[in-house]
Amino acid sequence: MTFDPADIQFLEEMTRDVVEASRVRPGQSVGGSPKNTQGHTLIRPGGRGAYPAMWVRDFSMSLDAGYITVDEAAQHLALIRKSQNGWRQKKLKSGAIIPAYAIPDHINFDGGAVFYPGTYSAGDDQGGEPYGVLPPADDHYEYIHIAHHIAIAGRHKEIDYKSLLRAFDCVETDAATGGMVSTTAEKRAVGFGFCDAIFLTGSLLFPSLLRWRAAREMMRMLPEEAERYNRIAEDIASHLQPVFGDPKGSGWLLAATGVGRQPDVWGTLFALYLQVLSPKDATNARNCVIAAMKDNTITLDAAVRHVPTTHDASPTSAWEKTANVPHNTYQNGAYWHTATGWLLNALYRHDPVMARKQLATFVAHLREQDFRKGEAFGAPWECFYRDGAARQNPMYMASVALPLSVVQKIEGLK
Repeated sequence: MTFDPADIQFLEEMTRDVVEASRVRPGQSVGGSPKNTQGHTLIRPGGRGAYPAMWVRDFSMSLDAGYITVDEAAQHLALIRKSQNGWRQKKLKSGAIIPAYAIPDHINFDGGAVFYPGTYSAGDDQGGEPYGVLPPADDHYEYIHIAHHIAIAGRHKEIDYKSLLRAFDCVETDAATGGMVSTTAEKRAVGFGFCDAIFLTGSLLFPSLLRWRAAREMMRMLPEEAERYNRIAEDIASHLQPVFGDPKGSGWLLAATGVGRQPDVWGTLFALYLQVLSPKDATNARNCVIAAMKDNTITLDAAVRHVPTTHDASPTSAWEKTANVPHNTYQNGAYWHTATGWLLNALYRHDPVMARKQLATFVAHLREQDFRKGEAFGAPWECFYRDGAARQNPMYMASVALPLSVVQKIEGLK
């Protein structure tokens, strides 16, 4: 095995316990939320207070570790489908626009559909800057990923494929860049929810990678549409390096082509994980990651920063433009274990010993700050900075479930 079995077992047990703590059963209320009136258990992003709703992306990103049941996946898929916008575009009083067939960002426990970050309002006041005029792009592709998970389990009859087709086509893309997810400052959409407080424009790397994955999943689920989705996937793959490659030759992929044209650590790692890059470009990207590891510019306790410390936009911000997020906190320079699995994958393909050491570092952090020790402890955290600063949202599900799913894949356990 590449990794220490004891480390894998610990990660499995912690993921099991975090997922269980994140379940909100019918009639329950958490964090001041409405009661769960949906008739089945809902799974929120974490188990202690924060985020009292069901987030589409967090649910999807935590699914593949195996601690969310297929029945739960099917119930959540049906809830998302029910919450999808109808055939008519909605213009809100906030100035935001919900396109036809848009997928919500999160769903309140009483069924209220919230299409934008930064609010729990399901009404006309949701949306608008600094969180975008259009809903986030990634939830549309995560919805497809949940459906694909259910399809693999053989439960095709529970999937509304027409809804998936409409969700896929809902997101704005740019044919000139090979079908990349694209946005403008005037009519902006968040591309990826883990950067929803960051202002990015132009073609966007991370949601374009999700679009590539979704196209591949649609190919498998809908063979009669395979030619169309294969063409979309091939166009994205062939344009990734020309559109997002660093012209300085660093090996990093850039987050966006407009505002935020900076090295994207998460996006580069995710592209490596998807194996969407050419062999040459993958080697360059992997070498760049290894060099950054040696220079200590992208990780802390095996958690991953969005931007290398050497590429901060200024002395006071990692990114060029944010929604007033302080430097070295949250998405603007803190470290996240959500992306650790993709890091382990990149290292494993270069140096399994280095990958093993990083998983051990990750698990040591979790053991030291294990939420099961009591209220004074909170790991897995959503994110954190050095010396205990910028810690937020304890018992965060994606911080363990997503890395575990990658470890399982590397070891052939799933």
